[in-house]
Amino acid sequence: MNTLFMHCRPGFEGEVCSEIAEHAARLNVAGYARAKPQTACAEFICNDAEGPERLMRELRFSQLIFPRQWARGAFIELPETDRISVLLEHLAQFPTCGSLWLEVMDTNDGKELSNFCRKFEAPLRKALTGAGKLQDDASKPRLLLTFKSGREVFVGLAAADNSAMWPMGIPRLKFPREAPSRSTLKLEEAWHHFIPRDEWDERLHGDMTGVDLGAAPGGWTYQLVKRGMLVTAIDNGPMAESLMDTGLVQHLMADGFTYKPKQPVDWMVCDIVEKPARNAALLETWLGEGLCREAVVNLKLPMKQRYAEVRRLLDRIEEGFKARGIKVAIGCKQLYHDREEVTCHLRRLDLKRR
Repeated sequence: MNTLFMHCRPGFEGEVCSEIAEHAARLNVAGYARAKPQTACAEFICNDAEGPERLMRELRFSQLIFPRQWARGAFIELPETDRISVLLEHLAQFPTCGSLWLEVMDTNDGKELSNFCRKFEAPLRKALTGAGKLQDDASKPRLLLTFKSGREVFVGLAAADNSAMWPMGIPRLKFPREAPSRSTLKLEEAWHHFIPRDEWDERLHGDMTGVDLGAAPGGWTYQLVKRGMLVTAIDNGPMAESLMDTGLVQHLMADGFTYKPKQPVDWMVCDIVEKPARNAALLETWLGEGLCREAVVNLKLPMKQRYAEVRRLLDRIEEGFKARGIKVAIGCKQLYHDREEVTCHLRRLDLKRR
């Protein structure tokens, strides 16, 4: 089990390799990263069997930027028939697991395998339970089987509380028909990823205020309004009438990069298509000057050196806050609904709500 296997967005395999290799070097875990373009996955091959476990113990999955899911284990070959017997034999060396996820890569070939996995899961689950290898216990590791084909599978383990919240890291969010654009799912997924579900009522409620920079037609404003917030929407373009009819939205035709609220707000959100450094500067200004308590902002990525650029900007933001002497929690993730971008969430830890 010397392999750490990771899912990602197709086309970002190189970013996953750069990110995990940097962490491995910092933690003195010897090995190398490898991936093929457009396969939606990457591997880190450790020089010793304890390497992947060390990486997963020292790193928090939620703080990784580009991997969508991870597991430590190995690939095995399966026969055309009686795959379950081969898996049971391989799993004899594994601990009892608390849950089972069957996964595929986020590619066209992977989608074709989904039907196979759905049919295979029930008999496999029954066999694993009968063999004492599967119990309903969240404290035990999760068994992750990632199928490259019906004949090849990565058999891996991950802690349920230190891996993706959803199989393959893909949330099953339903697009609300009343939302004015599909971009609304970006902000909804960001809340699921960055805010524990039991804190939503405390940090996303109707007594709060928000600002949406570059709001039109209102995909992100919709999510704020859905939680009952009073929202100031900043954009020279038109907002959806359905949002304006709620009475919760004030639309100002202004420049999102120069607008500042007269009073601090609880939330600032921004999905403006602009150079990432400029959007990062917005985060520094709004959090640094106390204009908001929390923010979600997307950084659109360049075509080359994407991980290096994200890392540079995050370091710059963090250094800026240290220079100001303020405490800010910073999170960054390429979410499933992101494209050539990452989503940043920042929260002031030294500001009390007014």
